[in-house]
Amino acid sequence: MSAEAKIKELDLQLPPAPPRGGVYNPCVIVNNLAYISGHGPYLADGTYLTGRLGEDMTLEQGQEAARLVGLALLSTIKAELGSLDRVKRVIKSLALVNSTNDFVDQPQTVNGYSELFAEVFGEAGIGARSALGTNVLPGNIPVEIEVILEIE
Repeated sequence: MSAEAKIKELDLQLPPAPPRGGVYNPCVIVNNLAYISGHGPYLADGTYLTGRLGEDMTLEQGQEAARLVGLALLSTIKAELGSLDRVKRVIKSLALVNSTNDFVDQPQTVNGYSELFAEVFGEAGIGARSALGTNVLPGNIPVEIEVILEIE
């Protein structure tokens, strides 16, 4: 099943593609690779979810935040490529989790994003991944994720 059809089947509501937050391109295409800039959990009302894992967010809330980041990434990918069906596979994802020093579940947090991409793209949505903790992210967002895609 195509990614576009899967979005409809899952009844996923994509937020608008997030606006640029600085001087950068949301997507840079080189040959058959698309480099998607870091995204946060952008909401349909134009705001970002905020919080810090281990302080004012639970693991489950962090997983939902990571899923929201995935939805924002899908919006940008669709806007930049014209269709999610151009994605052949996820090559690599880098995730940063805004967390306290004693919070150690960054990989489990980022599973919220990874599971969404697996639902949408199937096996092709599971690529290499790094999940790192950090003491702060812009605007106090809980999760930021960037992704490299192979495209048609």
